[in-house]
Amino acid sequence: MPLPLAVVTGASRGIGRAIALRLCSQYEIVAVARSDDELESLAQDIENLGGACRPRTVDITDPEAVRAALGDIEAKVLVNNAGVGVIKPLMEMSRDEWRRMVDVNVNALFDVTRTVLPGMLRLGPGGHVVVIGSIAGRSAFVGGTCYTGTKAAVQSFTECLMLELREHGIKVSVVNPGGVASDFGSGGFGDQSLKLKPEDVADAVAKVIDTPPDVLIHRVEVRTLTVPKKN
Repeated sequence: MPLPLAVVTGASRGIGRAIALRLCSQYEIVAVARSDDELESLAQDIENLGGACRPRTVDITDPEAVRAALGDIEAKVLVNNAGVGVIKPLMEMSRDEWRRMVDVNVNALFDVTRTVLPGMLRLGPGGHVVVIGSIAGRSAFVGGTCYTGTKAAVQSFTECLMLELREHGIKVSVVNPGGVASDFGSGGFGDQSLKLKPEDVADAVAKVIDTPPDVLIHRVEVRTLTVPKKN
């Protein structure tokens, strides 16, 4: 019997890659990212684990490309993981940087979800939409005017979507990590040794998905327990 499908965006590296590898024993992975080489590497790793992967090279900020790549998918799980962050004061930020964050973190969230949901609804109850948010969605910091705004939007989006889809038996969850040691969080985002690993977030996603049919874990916050050493 074929495995159900799980779509994972931003799957080529970091949290997305870890999620794809974590779920591949239970789902056939539809891995979405912009990098052909990194997607092929992920597909090989999944095959080495005995799983199956369908790489889809897509710029998720292009609605037509999203529909062409994912419009035929009937997925049991959708993990909206793709995201970008430019952390700098507003007066140093360009409009292109602002628009890029909104396009990836908010607009593409709509396009991917709106494209995948019809197929999930056709499968009937039991589907699950998971969005990777951030504790930044409720935590202000210098340089976060746009990034925190997009992650605050994620919280409202997922809660409203949960209310819309629960009558169809489809779950909607948001997983909000603290700092994660990955490519996304490198270059001035603090001590990487004091952050979560991508695999920690992937484990949280797997636990949220693996719940009884009548149980929904809608919102999870994941932090590291690592304490900085005192001098």
